[in-house]
Amino acid sequence: MERVILHCDLNSFFASVELLDYPELRERPVAVCGDPKNRHGIILAKNEPAKAFGVKTAETIWQAQRKCPGLILLPPSRGKYQQYSKQVNEIYQRYTDLVEPFGIDESWLDVSGSLHLFGGNEEQLAHEIRRIIREEVGLTVSIGVSFNKIFAKLGSDMKKPDATTVINREQYRNIVWPLPVTDLLFAGRASARLLSQYGVFTIGQLAAFGKSQLELILGKQGGQLWRYANGLDISPVAPAGTYVPPKSVGNGLTFPRNLMGAEEIRIGISSLADSVAARLRKHGMKCATVQVSIRDPNFKDICRQKRLSAPTFVSRELVIAAMELLESCWNMGEPIRALTITAQSLIPEDEAAEQLDLFGEPPAHHDRQERLERTIDQIRKKYGKNSIQSARVAGGIPDAMPAQAAEK
Repeated sequence: MERVILHCDLNSFFASVELLDYPELRERPVAVCGDPKNRHGIILAKNEPAKAFGVKTAETIWQAQRKCPGLILLPPSRGKYQQYSKQVNEIYQRYTDLVEPFGIDESWLDVSGSLHLFGGNEEQLAHEIRRIIREEVGLTVSIGVSFNKIFAKLGSDMKKPDATTVINREQYRNIVWPLPVTDLLFAGRASARLLSQYGVFTIGQLAAFGKSQLELILGKQGGQLWRYANGLDISPVAPAGTYVPPKSVGNGLTFPRNLMGAEEIRIGISSLADSVAARLRKHGMKCATVQVSIRDPNFKDICRQKRLSAPTFVSRELVIAAMELLESCWNMGEPIRALTITAQSLIPEDEAAEQLDLFGEPPAHHDRQERLERTIDQIRKKYGKNSIQSARVAGGIPDAMPAQAAEK
């Protein structure tokens, strides 16, 4: 039986939720942003009128206001977003128990086994879900309908706001293959730049490229992208409420003042690594790759990553790897506005232990450090996350802002 997968993407989610309290602003350009006084002046979301002026997510407030002088700025209400996300996902569960959230504003639904209960027409079902969310919640959603998760996600991105796009097996080549490679899920800009050197610019060119050659160029990811481009994704939609381990765990921090010198940079790295490592342990995961992103005062970004000698969830080891990356690509005397550390290539910690066994026992100090950091987790769980900190972080950067967490 052909699968029927929906990908539902709430339109301009943060901005749309805020505008529920300000209906008089709906036709005016509005953006949700961080606090410019604390140098978090980044656009987090924007409504359709703001998009018409060219306002983009992740650009600075001054850049957005230069494009749209009348832009109305609203602060984020994170608790409210969680509440609405939960409400919308409960609506999805009226149609299937296979509902897998992908971030706070997106979810996949597998309606293959329940479609006959709602008329048997997948496009009409998507229209109904959009109507129910609009009437009951006041938000709009774009829905992609396809025979796999990847093409359903592509479909929801193609028409916005409040639209349905069907990509079936008969016409996916005409719809999907002319699109740029970066439209494919998990095909980032770095991969696209590398593929462009081989004349691969579209998803169709990627599909026609040899799978083994792609694996030589991009490693395991190359084979995965080849399967995605050819419509061969068979990944299931997880049942509602099922724990889905993250594919990456990251923390980013924009500092109230620029970091200057190796010691301040190490303090910033240590704070981020501590948080990332704690969340890895919470998920029972270890990372085999560390990525560091650096932003200078002129908003120029540099991103580097490295493979670790062994998977880890120890903050000290993340700090060492991150500092090695920084020292390899950054003049430590230059100011840094923001840093992000991302743990990638995640594997369950029991599988990581099996990998270590292949190469011999880990050193004793590694085991001690793991036990120490697990003990710290227990202390923080009982007395609060700020109850114990490293001396370097505790006495470090004045007015440091809380890290922004991200998991995928």
